[in-house]
Amino acid sequence: MIENGILPFEMKRVYYIFNIPAGAYRGAHAHKHETGFMIAMSGSFTVLLDDGIQKKKVTLNRPDKGLLIPTGIWREITDFSQGSVCMVVNSHPFNENDYIRNYQDFLSYFKL
Repeated sequence: MIENGILPFEMKRVYYIFNIPAGAYRGAHAHKHETGFMIAMSGSFTVLLDDGIQKKKVTLNRPDKGLLIPTGIWREITDFSQGSVCMVVNSHPFNENDYIRNYQDFLSYFKL
């Protein structure tokens, strides 16, 4: 169970990514202020994390394990299994101005 007080931020938004074709690709963005917590509610997928210097891949495939993604981390989600459901809990309400959707802009914004 996820509720306020468990995560290192107050939950302001929850969304789901589902009905993703197997092998599809999502994400490819960073946030200027938002922190997120990602969980594979069913199925599995791989999250590429990039701080501009190092890259790391994390496979999520259990609903009792999640991935905390702090502000300023580029993320890409790949390798969705058939029927996977990704839940994301965020620290801020949706704000398009918080998104950085171009990798070079990401590197420039965080001066990497």
